[in-house]
Amino acid sequence: MASQYSLSTLFPIQSQLDLDLEEATTQEEKENLVHQYLKKLDEGEDLKIPNFQTGLEWLNTEGPLSLNEELAGKVVLLDFFTYCCINCMHILPDLHQLEKKHSVKDGLVIVGVHSAKFPNEKVLDNIRSAVLRYDICHPVVNDSEASLWHELEVSCWPTLVLLGPRGNLLFSLVGEGHRDRLMLFTDIALRYYGERGLLKTHTVGIKLYRDSLPPSVLSFPGKVAIDDSRKRLAIADTGHHRVLVVTVTGQLEHVIGGPDSGRQDGDVSKASFNSPQGVAIKGDTVYVADTENHLIRKIDLLERKVSTLAGVGSQGTDREGGAMGPQQPISSPWDVTLGSAGGAGDNVLWIAMAGTHQIWALFLADGKLPKGSESKAGTCVRWAGSGSEENRNNSYPHKAGFAQPSGLASAPEEPWSCLYVADSESSTIRTLALKDGAVKLLVGGERDPMNLFAFGDVDGKGVGAKLQHPLGVAWAPEQSLLYVADSYNHKIKVVDPKTKQCSTLAGTGEAADTLGPDFNKSSFNEPGGICVGDNGKLLYVADTNNNQIKVLDLASETVSLFPVSMDCTDSVPTKPLGPTKAPKLPKSAPRKEMPPVAVCAGQTLIMSVTLTLPQGTKLTEEAPSCWALSAEGNEWLLGGQVVTGDITDLSKPLSISTELPAVIKDSNPKLTLGVWVYYCMETGNACLMKAASFTQPLQISASPGDGDVTVALAHAF
Repeated sequence: MASQYSLSTLFPIQSQLDLDLEEATTQEEKENLVHQYLKKLDEGEDLKIPNFQTGLEWLNTEGPLSLNEELAGKVVLLDFFTYCCINCMHILPDLHQLEKKHSVKDGLVIVGVHSAKFPNEKVLDNIRSAVLRYDICHPVVNDSEASLWHELEVSCWPTLVLLGPRGNLLFSLVGEGHRDRLMLFTDIALRYYGERGLLKTHTVGIKLYRDSLPPSVLSFPGKVAIDDSRKRLAIADTGHHRVLVVTVTGQLEHVIGGPDSGRQDGDVSKASFNSPQGVAIKGDTVYVADTENHLIRKIDLLERKVSTLAGVGSQGTDREGGAMGPQQPISSPWDVTLGSAGGAGDNVLWIAMAGTHQIWALFLADGKLPKGSESKAGTCVRWAGSGSEENRNNSYPHKAGFAQPSGLASAPEEPWSCLYVADSESSTIRTLALKDGAVKLLVGGERDPMNLFAFGDVDGKGVGAKLQHPLGVAWAPEQSLLYVADSYNHKIKVVDPKTKQCSTLAGTGEAADTLGPDFNKSSFNEPGGICVGDNGKLLYVADTNNNQIKVLDLASETVSLFPVSMDCTDSVPTKPLGPTKAPKLPKSAPRKEMPPVAVCAGQTLIMSVTLTLPQGTKLTEEAPSCWALSAEGNEWLLGGQVVTGDITDLSKPLSISTELPAVIKDSNPKLTLGVWVYYCMETGNACLMKAASFTQPLQISASPGDGDVTVALAHAF
């Protein structure tokens, strides 16, 4: 039953303000209009909304929050979202900007209310991964049954609802693209209630989940691509905002970007990205869908340069295109693949433009789209998709409708001659004909073009098959088969385009991280990318939420972990791979304070660390056991970085050394060594993660000393 006070109560009241703001010409006039609106609203009936239900799961907090307690005296912004939704992703930068401008102490608290579209999105662990992926730093509540959504009569994602300090309705904004109005409403609400003494400065128990995690080699890798002829892969290490180029044996050749987000062209050692997704590699060139920068980038590995080929660096709304790349605004490119269009081979880069629900073409050389006019090199133009979010197939590419296309695979061979599209929000795989641009269904979804809820996990033929938010596709010409990363079903599926038969290849259907012993016993967690290597014998899968690349051997039907050696062969130093801040240890982790050790400036300190596992256990081979050495408050000791390393063998002590600076800024600093160990029972499947830390005070003499100083550290788990 709907609450007495819902958005249907608010909309008629706010509508006049919205009209008045459209006609206002100055910022002062707009501010006065909002101020008078709030004053009038406060004089009327108090539009209080129902509180959050008890028993809901919360993230990024120390416990549940209540409008009547922790959030009382705050202006609260409710962000109703579901983590698959590209429109919801588009407003996250607005929320980040708002959080930078107004703190909790200032009186503003943002709360993400997660109201799932897909069943997979109701699971707390999956929401937790999304919170990490999208760097959400405010409280999030898992309203899995959408109780508050229904109480407030919310109708679409995203919807923003601004509340006053009594939990009273003030404003609502539906959809994306309202940054200016969001800032205006929030600024004036804080000023209005602040002047009346109704805001409270108390803190809210915010505790970011990301701070408790150990470092990992990869962070939510989105896509993976291969150049079989050169035997190397490009990996979009999305959470670390970088691209890795590795050999098929896992030897790291290049690191471009990271660890922080940015938008810089030029030398690879200084270039930066923002949550890159799609990658395509050919020879010494890597093309990158730099998703949150709304750019297409090019990495020239020989010249060691990064350049921008398309996009202006901010989200575009143009659904036609046609300008030269760097002048053409684009929106959330999610995948890229090379192809040919009316010209020489690989003269075009196809783009899955998730933000406008279209497929675009970036011409790398002169060419021509089917039934289109000539396009000069550098032109970036829409090829297919009306821009409406639909599951609409049509013989005319501009009249077809996609719903957040997120994966591409080119099959230029006859009789296929098409582009395969993983259309995530319609849960379908579609084909886009290279000859005439006709869009057809391959598998999944249903025939009603407006129904974006026809999802499931059913092996079958054509529309009888069901997928759940697939993000990746890969074409194997040797077998004439299409492989699909069926992300929210946590499976890899295979499609025969001749018969339109879709079947499960690997994965149990449960989000987990196990390697076999065979395909149907292996598990994944929202795999987002996939490519075919070794002439159709291997599949490389970006197992996104497991922070791994996995390899599927199609002959032996086994799954293995793809090792990424972080010893980079780049001849020019790249940005440091380690984090600049050590992760937090679990509360239960023991913390050992060691006696001070006397050392001299410039000496090398060696920590000899003996770690002992419980009897009958062994290190989990594929898990990221690691150590991190930090000097919080005295970062100069380690050159401003956190030094990290893997733990692979406990049969002998770990030897961790650091050379002390020649210039001493503090004679009594401290080093902290944290260790994270994953181990499992030698009999049975039970596995554990334990952590511990050692704090080592130093007494540093400014006079230089000879030799090394070794300290012995030991801990039994």
